[in-house]
Amino acid sequence: MSASDESIVEAGSERVHVAESGPPDGPPLLVTSGLGGAWFDWAPTLARLDGTYRLTVFDRPGLGRSPAGNAPPSLRREVAILAGLAARAGEPVTVVAHSMGGFHAEAFARQRPDLVKAMVLVDPSYEHDPSCKVRLSAAAEPVTRAIGAAVGATRLPWLLGPAGRRFALKFASRRDEPVPADVVRSVYGRGTVLATMLGEELAYREMAVDLEGLRERLPFPPIPLVVLTALGDVKNPRKAREWAEGHRRLAEMTPYGRQVELPGDLHLLQLDRPDAIADAVAEVHARRPGDGLGDGFAGEAAGEGS
Repeated sequence: MSASDESIVEAGSERVHVAESGPPDGPPLLVTSGLGGAWFDWAPTLARLDGTYRLTVFDRPGLGRSPAGNAPPSLRREVAILAGLAARAGEPVTVVAHSMGGFHAEAFARQRPDLVKAMVLVDPSYEHDPSCKVRLSAAAEPVTRAIGAAVGATRLPWLLGPAGRRFALKFASRRDEPVPADVVRSVYGRGTVLATMLGEELAYREMAVDLEGLRERLPFPPIPLVVLTALGDVKNPRKAREWAEGHRRLAEMTPYGRQVELPGDLHLLQLDRPDAIADAVAEVHARRPGDGLGDGFAGEAAGEGS
C-alpha cells in the first residue's frame, strides 16, 4: 500500500482521523471498523486495494487517532459522520464495514441511498431480536469520559494497552499486529480510547434497536452487496447456524446481495483474509443494479464462498 495522507477532518459535527490513499480518479471506498477498531487494522486489506480505488479509512470519534466525540455514540451520529465523509468523495461510495460498523453502514444506506453505490459487510454484527429496556449510553457518557481520563492519568493504558490489544487479537485473528508497537501504543495507550470503547459497548443494543426501527420504515437500496461470514471463532454449532442465518438475511436486503461463508476464519477478516475482502469489493464493483440475476450473483446459496 502506498503512503496514506492522514488528517483530521470535520464530518457530521465531529472531528475524525482519516487516512486516504489511492488514485484520485479511482472509485471511492469508505472503510469503517468495528468496536474499538483502528485504521491500521485495515492495512493488509488496503494494500490489496490500493492502486485501483480511492481509499478512505477513518476512526470514529475517540478511537484510533480521532479526538473524543462531541456527542455519545449513536446510530444517528455514525450515519451523520458517514454522510459527511461520503460527501467529500463527490460521488456515491462503496462502503466496507466490519462488525458493529455494519449497523452504521446499513443505517447509512437506508437513510442516504443517494450516497451509496455498493457495500461489503465484513462479518457484521446482527441481532435477531434486538431489545433495550433502558438506554444508558447518553447518561453514562460523562461517567465513561471520567473513567477514561482518570485511568489515562495513571498511564496504565500506556503500559498495558498494547498487551490488552494482543490478548484480544488472540481470539479474533491469527496474525500479528500490522503496524509497529509504538503505533499500537499511541492508540491503545489513550484513556480516551478506553472511554470510547466502554461507550460503544453501552450503545450497542441501542443501535441494534434503532436499526430495527429503520428497517421497518426505510427500504434498503437495490445496490450490489456482499456479506462475509467468519465462522472459525463460533464453536457452538447452533450459534454458528444463527450467525450465518443472520448474515443470509442481510444479503437478502437487496436482490443484488450475496453471502460468502468462511468456515475456518476468525472475526478480524481485514487482517486474516484481505484477499476475500478484495474479491468482494471487486465483485460489487463489477455488478450494477439492473444486471441479469441468472449468473449466480443474487440469490446464490450461502456457503459457496472462497
